[in-house]
Amino acid sequence: MTDKILALKYRPQQFRDLIGQEVLVKTIENGIKLKKTPNAYLLTGIRGVGKTTTARLIAKALNCTKNFSAGEKCNPTENCHCKEIVDSKHMDVLEMDAASKTGIDDIRELIENSKYSPTSAKFKIFIIDEVHMLSKQAFNGLLKTLEEPPPRLKFILATTEVRKIPVTILSRCQRFDLKRVSISQISEHIKNIAKKEKGNISEDAIKLLARASEGSVRDSISLLDRILISQTNDERKIIEENDVREMLGLADKTKLISMFGEILKGNEKNALNYLKEFINNGLEAKNFLNDILEIIYLFSRSTNLGPIKNDMSISEAEIKMIEQFSDNIKMVDLGLFWQLTIKTIDDLRIVGDENLILEMFIIQLIHLQNIEEEEIKSETIDTSNNTGEIISDKKIDKKKLETILTNQAKNQLKNTDQIKTNLIKDSLVEKKKTKINITSFRDLITLAFKEKEIELSYDLERNVKLVSFNKGKIDISFNEKLNKNFIKNLTEKLLFWTGERWIISLSKNVGAKSVYEKKIEDKNTKLEKVKKDKFAQDILSKFPDAELIDVIGEKND
Repeated sequence: MTDKILALKYRPQQFRDLIGQEVLVKTIENGIKLKKTPNAYLLTGIRGVGKTTTARLIAKALNCTKNFSAGEKCNPTENCHCKEIVDSKHMDVLEMDAASKTGIDDIRELIENSKYSPTSAKFKIFIIDEVHMLSKQAFNGLLKTLEEPPPRLKFILATTEVRKIPVTILSRCQRFDLKRVSISQISEHIKNIAKKEKGNISEDAIKLLARASEGSVRDSISLLDRILISQTNDERKIIEENDVREMLGLADKTKLISMFGEILKGNEKNALNYLKEFINNGLEAKNFLNDILEIIYLFSRSTNLGPIKNDMSISEAEIKMIEQFSDNIKMVDLGLFWQLTIKTIDDLRIVGDENLILEMFIIQLIHLQNIEEEEIKSETIDTSNNTGEIISDKKIDKKKLETILTNQAKNQLKNTDQIKTNLIKDSLVEKKKTKINITSFRDLITLAFKEKEIELSYDLERNVKLVSFNKGKIDISFNEKLNKNFIKNLTEKLLFWTGERWIISLSKNVGAKSVYEKKIEDKNTKLEKVKKDKFAQDILSKFPDAELIDVIGEKND
C-alpha cells in the first residue's frame, strides 16, 4: 500500500468514506437494504468526484457476504468478494472502458456474456466507464438488455458528459448526480491525509490546494501528493501558500489585488511592474486570467453586497484591501473588465506570445478605467458616433451616463470588420460630390423611396409624426412601431445625401399626425365633400350597391 500514489491509497472503501455525497449515499444504501435496486445505475459528475469508486462500492454492497452498508468487515479467510472487486479481478464484476471499446461488436460480446449466470457472486455486474463514448449503434444494441436484463444482472454506467447519452438510455437508468465537493470539505479531507502522511503543510496552503482542485477530490489529493514530494529533502520545512502557488504557477493573491488597485488608480507603470514580477516567478497566463476573474467577482460582491464575510477563499487582510479599493469603482467598469478578461482567455489560443497578451491586457484595463466622463449636449443626436443616442444639454443622471460610457467602451473594443465598415461609410461620404437639397419632409420621403430605402421610407410615412421641419433640423414624434434603428439610419442617410449633419429632436407633441394619417384624413374629407355633390347622389340613388371609394382628378387637390 505504501508505494501507491495517494489518490489510490486513500480511495474510499466504504460508502461513509465518500465526502460531499451524503444524499446519494443515503439513497443507494436504502435501495440496497430494501432490495429495491434498479436494473441500471447512471452515475454522472465532473472528474474526480467518485463515479468509478461509487460503482465499485455498489458492486461490493450487492455481493458482499457481510452487511456492507453497516460497515461490517469481511473476514479474509471467508469466501468474500470485496477484495477481488477492489482489485478489479472478480469474474462476475466486469469493468469496461467505453472510450476504448465504442463499437457495436463490443456491446454484442457484452450482451452474450450477460446471458450467463454469475459464477460465485450474488449478482453479475457490468461497470461501463465513460459510457457517453459509445457509438449510436452500440447504444441501440444496449437498449433491450438495459430495460429487461436477466434477474441477476446489474449495469452501472458512469459518465462526465451526460448530455451526450441518448434519452432512450437515460429513461432506462436510475440517475445519480455526484456533486462538486465544497472547498471546506476538501480542505478537511486533504488535511487528514497530510497528517497521516506526516506532511508539514500550512492551513493556507491546504486551502489553496482545495481551491485549485475545483471540486474534484482526486485532483486535490494528487496536488497534495505532488507538493509533499517536494518536502522529502527537508522535512522540517513547512509548506506555505507561496510554495503551492509557485508549483501551480499561480499569482500571489495579495499582490494580485494590489495590482488590480493600481489598475483602478490608472498607474500603468506600477501595474506592469507587478505583472513582470508574476511572469518572472513562472506565472501561467490562463491561471493568471482566471485569478483576475475571481478578483473581479470579489470586487463586484463587495460593491453590490457590502463587506465580504465567511469566505474561505480569501484572507481578512485581502478582504480589507478589496473593500478599500472598492470605494471608487462602478459595476459598469467591472462588467467591462470581465468581458475583456474572457476575450483575452480566447486570444491565448491565437497569439503565440502569452506575455505580450497579458501586458496588452493590463494596458487595456487601465484604458477602460480612464474613460473620461462627458457632459452630453442638447436634446440632439450626434451623427458622428453612429449610435443614434439622444443626448441632453443638462447633466444626465449617473445611470444614463454609465450606459453611454459602456457603449463608448464597447465601441473601442470593436473588431476589425466593424472598423472597416465605418471606414467604407466615411469614404462613400467623401466620394459623393453631388449634394441633394432637401427642403421639406415630403422631399425627404420621396428621396428615401427613390433611393430604395424602403424601410426608412415606410417609417417616415407611417410611424413618424412631423412637428416641425427646418434645414438641418427635424422635430418629430413617433409611435411604438418605429424601427429601433430609425434614428441611426436617418442621420446616416441625411449626412450621405446632403453632406451636412442634421439634428433630429424628439417631441412629446401628442397631437401631431404622420403623413399617412394625414393622407387618410384628407381622403376621407374629400369623400364626404363629394358625397354631398348632387351628381354623386344621383349615381348612388340609381346604383344602391355602389360605394364611393376614391376621388381622382379633383381641381382643389
